[in-house]
Amino acid sequence: MYQVLYRKWRPRVFSDVVGQPHITSTLKNEIGTGRHSHAYLFTGSRGTGKTTCAKILAKAVNCLHPVNGDPCNECEICRGIDSGAVMDVIEIDAASNNGVDNIRDIRQEANFTPAKCKYRVYIIDEVHMLSAGAFNALLKTLEEPPEHVKFILATTEVHKLPATILSRCQRFDFRRIPSEDMIARMNYISDKEGITLDRDAAMLISRISDGGMRDALSLLDQCMGRDMHVTAQLVSSVAGLTSKDYLFRLAHALCRNDCAGAMEILDELHSSSCDMERLCSELINHYRSLMVVKTVRRAEEILVCTKEEYEQTKAQSEEYSLENILRCVDLLQEALTNMKRGVNKRIEMEMAVIKLSSPELKQNTASLAERVAALEDIVRNASLPQAHTVTHTEKEEKPKEEAKLPAEKAEAEKTEAEKTNDEARCAEQKVEAPAADADESFRQWPEVVQEIKKTNLPLWGVLDNSEAYIHGDFVLVDCRYPTFGSLIRQGSNAADVKRAVYAVTGEKKRLGIYKRADSGQTAAKENDPLDNLIEKMRSSEIKVTFNDE
Repeated sequence: MYQVLYRKWRPRVFSDVVGQPHITSTLKNEIGTGRHSHAYLFTGSRGTGKTTCAKILAKAVNCLHPVNGDPCNECEICRGIDSGAVMDVIEIDAASNNGVDNIRDIRQEANFTPAKCKYRVYIIDEVHMLSAGAFNALLKTLEEPPEHVKFILATTEVHKLPATILSRCQRFDFRRIPSEDMIARMNYISDKEGITLDRDAAMLISRISDGGMRDALSLLDQCMGRDMHVTAQLVSSVAGLTSKDYLFRLAHALCRNDCAGAMEILDELHSSSCDMERLCSELINHYRSLMVVKTVRRAEEILVCTKEEYEQTKAQSEEYSLENILRCVDLLQEALTNMKRGVNKRIEMEMAVIKLSSPELKQNTASLAERVAALEDIVRNASLPQAHTVTHTEKEEKPKEEAKLPAEKAEAEKTEAEKTNDEARCAEQKVEAPAADADESFRQWPEVVQEIKKTNLPLWGVLDNSEAYIHGDFVLVDCRYPTFGSLIRQGSNAADVKRAVYAVTGEKKRLGIYKRADSGQTAAKENDPLDNLIEKMRSSEIKVTFNDE
């Protein structure tokens, strides 16, 4: 009958155990000197050798002819333990035998001397699954067991064990197996099995298995079922590492602050039955990969991906600053938390995408740090003009006509100013901003905002904490976000606001943008100063001159 690789090649002596020399050397020395403990606790992640070492230890303490602390695997006792014929070594799964009665049976059996072996050994796997009553029943026996009884407890979640149990055991912590040790073991097994294993394939298997030798051999077994020549492409196909192009496309759109493009990708994925909660989780992991690439020197050893995908991740990480990546992760984790609370998943994902592609909507420290980092990047990489000092002679030689502004240039600036004023006025009517004392506060505006929340959650997020005023048959919205003027013109946003006003007041109103008269500004909504500064530096409107004096 065919045996899977991880069972067929399970270590039979301590020297065969991979990646745990700090444990195997100690156990061999204890057995060789006869100073072994009555209770052991093996902890660590899955597939790192806990149960394997427990079985080797059970054979070693009972072996008739031990060899330097290892079992001989040839005597009657060793062969009987391997075949299961010797009943003095009992392996118990605490996940299915976790009650008080199961532990009481062990206590009663422990009083009887072994039938063949020197020691009766109890291997309790997943011991953290025992109930509180079972742990209490085990305490006394574990502390002072009969001389012919030994306990070996194994668990992946040592933090769930009571302190009273931990204090009664000799504890060994199993580490995740290093990649090089796993690759060496897989190459050895491949040679014995007649498998051609590429170096890249072995490296990818070790990353996917996350330090677990059992998982690595199971994946190698699956690949061997497809082809005896195991390549990285075959491993990627068997492990289900499908293409993540949509994550790269979405992250690229968010990096360029392309809100419309990101929303189109989101709609495309939703139409393809993509679960928004899973997408959010995958996008968080994608940004985690970008973060690792930007902060770790040998990131390819940490990330689980193909070589081509790693190169793609490395290239995209150059587009992001570390501050931007951290802000994206924070916003996505917040959205993921809201999704788990039962809120509409698609709306939460859309709100997250809008915030990610519009840094000015998130007025927090992370957002400001990102925008300042963008400014620093422009200053650092900008091509600055050569320093030049203007002498009095040069000033006198300048034609007088240069000091005068040409009529056509003045006309162009006037036209541009008028255009800016027009864009900042109301969404559908050109309304001059009235004086503050000529308006009546719209007291029902909070109810209108809550009504908008029912139909347009992203717009509600922008209008939350805003105010409004009544000016004739106009509702003038006073919003703190500088992009509100352009946002209200997009899609059905203006219509949604008017419908909400009608639903609350029963009156049809026209929509405008409120501007305080005492601010000393024009009717145009002033852009964010930091954004203006960045734009001016990009267009070389600001010249930086260095002077030795």
